[in-house]
Amino acid sequence: MADLPSPLAVRDIKNLGRDSGDVFTSVLLVRRVTAKTAKNGNPFLVVELGDKTGSFSANIFGDSPQFELFSTCGEGAVVRIEAKVEYYMDRFSPRLQRADRIAPDQLAGSPLMANLVETAPEDAEALWAELQQLIAAIGHAELRATAQAVFDEIGAQFRTAPAAVAMHHAYRHGLLEHTVHVARAGRALLPLYPEVDADLALTGILLHDIGKVIEYQGDLVTTRSRKGILQGHVVLGYQLARKAGLKAKLQPDLLERLEHIILSHQGELEWGAAAMAATPEAVFVALVDNLDAKMGMVQRLLRQANDADEFSERHPGLNAQVLLTKPQK
Repeated sequence: MADLPSPLAVRDIKNLGRDSGDVFTSVLLVRRVTAKTAKNGNPFLVVELGDKTGSFSANIFGDSPQFELFSTCGEGAVVRIEAKVEYYMDRFSPRLQRADRIAPDQLAGSPLMANLVETAPEDAEALWAELQQLIAAIGHAELRATAQAVFDEIGAQFRTAPAAVAMHHAYRHGLLEHTVHVARAGRALLPLYPEVDADLALTGILLHDIGKVIEYQGDLVTTRSRKGILQGHVVLGYQLARKAGLKAKLQPDLLERLEHIILSHQGELEWGAAAMAATPEAVFVALVDNLDAKMGMVQRLLRQANDADEFSERHPGLNAQVLLTKPQK
């Protein structure tokens, strides 16, 4: 069992040395362990390690002293590592020299814990209060009651849930942050599009991702639940909204339109939409949702950037590297 180090003795990912050969020490969360086989038939592990400032992957080969530890510790374990800075294909991929697991009882009450779990940069209590104001701003009584009924049921989970496993707003309170951001953008843009029913669109925005409270599970590390894998958040969200709409006695046409917003908000069938957006409100919600998802990716890359970095690594959601430096004016 590893001795619990002082917070001053470790370095977070954002501040790690970038010169090849540097040796660093850090306490990190095991986010993912993937077993693979090399071309020569030997097994190895790809281990993703991270803290609230970012993550990196390291290859652990079968003859490494750390192979057994990472084979058995499982995702969500906390480890103290010593590693040498190395790069593989221009990606930060340090070589682990030592790794020790830190037991959960050692971490209880430790300030190190706060450094491991990434959270939304905005205050969660303020975001939740703003969400309540957004519900109250829905003018149509039955739509407002539908939204309120959903959050009365899932509010506790919704306040802390991430919005994704990895792609956007993938951290504690991320779902709440993303939903409020989409609502802010939607309310700013609605005056430009009078064809869009504002109450229906705002209700759809607030409910579009509610299925994620069921799709995702885990405290330190987010994984997809059984229902999440078998049904997905689009269908799970549709079910929650339909139940709340029936309870609120929402007029059938409005309920169908609200359900359609949730079923189509992913934008494309290959992205997980159950249907293509086919009402003014559904098109509007899908596009504003995509805007905040993409900008959330950009914001996170900027937050996690090292001062010496000019470009981020390629982000799969953006299909690009992002220029991290500010415009020269």
